[in-house]
Amino acid sequence: MPHAPVYLDNHATTRTDPRVVEAMLPYFTERYGNAGSVGHSFGEEAAAAVETSREAIAASLGAAPREIVFTSGATESNNLAIRGVTERRQRRGNHLVSVKTEHKAVLDPLERCGRKDFEITWLDVLPASDPAAGRISVEQLSEALRDDTLLVSVMLANNEIGIIQPLKEIGAICAERGVLLHCDATQAVGKIPVNVEELQVDLLSFSAHKMYGPKGVGGLYVRRQGKRVRLEPQIDGGGQEGGRRSGTLNVPGIVGLATALQLCDQEMSREAERLRELRDRLYAGLRDLDGVQLNGPTLEDPALRLPHNLNLSFADVDGEALMMRMGDVAVSSGSACTSAMPEPSHVLRTLGLSEDLTRSSLRFGLGRFNTADEIDYAMDRVTEAVRGLRQLSGSSTSSVQKS
Repeated sequence: MPHAPVYLDNHATTRTDPRVVEAMLPYFTERYGNAGSVGHSFGEEAAAAVETSREAIAASLGAAPREIVFTSGATESNNLAIRGVTERRQRRGNHLVSVKTEHKAVLDPLERCGRKDFEITWLDVLPASDPAAGRISVEQLSEALRDDTLLVSVMLANNEIGIIQPLKEIGAICAERGVLLHCDATQAVGKIPVNVEELQVDLLSFSAHKMYGPKGVGGLYVRRQGKRVRLEPQIDGGGQEGGRRSGTLNVPGIVGLATALQLCDQEMSREAERLRELRDRLYAGLRDLDGVQLNGPTLEDPALRLPHNLNLSFADVDGEALMMRMGDVAVSSGSACTSAMPEPSHVLRTLGLSEDLTRSSLRFGLGRFNTADEIDYAMDRVTEAVRGLRQLSGSSTSSVQKS
């Protein structure tokens, strides 16, 4: 039996890899200078570490180093991208396009724009019954664009159901129409290949703690080559990051971000295959329960879904009660950033799930440090908990079709 508890909530955050910690440690104690301090070796050493990290991150994403802006994480990056574009005085228009299943860190800034003088078109996604459930229609997006469309924001990989959007096709359409494209790639960077030139995105958000790096640091890619994107800064006072994001740079965090991304790149192919096998093993063990429904795209097409994502609904069982009953297995009943809010997942509701099935859902996020023994243990604990709760409630799932 594996040592409990078992952590299967790697969409919410990941354990910092010890190799990342090792790379960061000198910048807390030995090389602790402020990267903005010039004229002495401590500051210059810190500044050199930042620029080396910037170059490594840019190379991973297919960007130029000067196109990488360091932030406190993806939420700040999303806000800087959306509000930075919309608050510029000289802009193309007041029309924005996005998707109903975006993360709250995109939805909320866009809704703020909507309370001002912006018009927003919200795109639907393919329903739960479709093998590509959660994907948007490229044709629908193309039809939504207008002459006054300023910005399109589409996440690359969804944090709840793992759907991978057709960003390459979306990027080509936006580039042809001269519309800026922002992508929240928080769940994708470090998990699947991400190249800003191939995707033709103009802005791309990412965060270290989703890929075995530290919390509190992330980045925003801002296109400068060919079509230069200008942003209204959201934090003033110091002029760091080319005036786009003021504040003393988090040197240990930036080093950790670059190291984490480099490790992900080196191990991505074999790690994706390993996690896909473990995820499918977990699903095979749980689908024998009556009333289990797979939420999101099919598991059979790797191009549609993140390899470490599994989202299931258990009919006649409350997801929160299920989590409490198997407290030694860490999973999520929805997005970690909205789990304190009582309403059911907006992502699953957009797919067309009933409120009952939405509330009975669990999200399993597998990660680098999970083992086959842990997956088998989690499988047994979930099965035991589901059967126990159904027995207590006297519910029957005979009318629910097994997924």
